[in-house]
Amino acid sequence: MKTTPLEYGNFYHIYNRGINGCNLFKENENYEYFLHLYEKYISPVADTYAWVLMKNHFHFLVKIKSVDELNLQGFQNLEGIQGTNRNRANQQFSNLFNAYTKAINKRFNRTGSLFEHPFKRIQVTNNKHLKYLVYYIHHNPIHHEFCEHFLDYPWSSYLTVVSPKATKLRRYEVLRWFDDKTNFEKIHSQQEIQKFNELDIYNSGDL
Repeated sequence: MKTTPLEYGNFYHIYNRGINGCNLFKENENYEYFLHLYEKYISPVADTYAWVLMKNHFHFLVKIKSVDELNLQGFQNLEGIQGTNRNRANQQFSNLFNAYTKAINKRFNRTGSLFEHPFKRIQVTNNKHLKYLVYYIHHNPIHHEFCEHFLDYPWSSYLTVVSPKATKLRRYEVLRWFDDKTNFEKIHSQQEIQKFNELDIYNSGDL
């Protein structure tokens, strides 16, 4: 199945699920290890704005770094943006999923793929879509009835956005999209945002 490469400087909604709907995370340590690997493989090539890890799927809102930023991170020879260089971010996501799969297979004595292939990606091209995705990602645990409030679910970026603690999450940009923290919390408290409904974002299936 042919997929569109992740292009430098663009925003993307990255999401996927376990193969055949299987669980990706069975223990708290699994969530923690996945985030550790995410930091290792993805932080050098992308900035993260929102995320959530559910038992059998995940969502990330990221912006792939520019060629200049990638060179500063130690990725050399990107000037031509040809061949494997053009797909550096794609490869880093693949490395993340492969590393996590190996660890889970070893931990639970399983074999074979863990994630559906290829991982899903949708380019985000306007601020309205960005705001909706932040809302949608943070609402995922409530939508799937894992909790009744964002503060009760530990595996999403909502707690990081409202926290004053240092983070690599692009917290201040996210808050600016919602004007400020107060409005961020107010909009997230709404169960539905009707003005976003016309966006046909999830034509590949709701997660």
